[in-house]
Amino acid sequence: VQLQASGGGSVQAGDSLRLSCAASGRSISSYDMGWFRHVPGKPREFVAAIKSTSSNAYYGDSVKGRFFISRDNAKNTVYLQMDSLKPEDTAVYLCATFRRGQVYNSFTARLQGMYDYWGQGTLVTVSS
Repeated sequence: VQLQASGGGSVQAGDSLRLSCAASGRSISSYDMGWFRHVPGKPREFVAAIKSTSSNAYYGDSVKGRFFISRDNAKNTVYLQMDSLKPEDTAVYLCATFRRGQVYNSFTARLQGMYDYWGQGTLVTVSS
């Protein structure tokens, strides 16, 4: 599976962005999916995850209530709607597939080691 994240950019605090993660090479309809973000010098941070059936979505504490993950399996794409952006949301955002056969729950979805295919990230810069 190849994943390509897009939709990043430079915005002002309070603005919104929608990121897309387009998959190719294989259907991701049976994959649970996740978004992480990375700031150089800091650990990769869990942002959101969604089950293959679009049920059981989980969010990182810092984005809960502001970000919303969704997917369109017909388009082989996962989205991350980001509202009320803050400067601390500035990061490279990456999408990944959750390892099939592993238990997906509120704990495991947050662990980057549970994900196998990772895409190239997209940079989001939020200025105050």
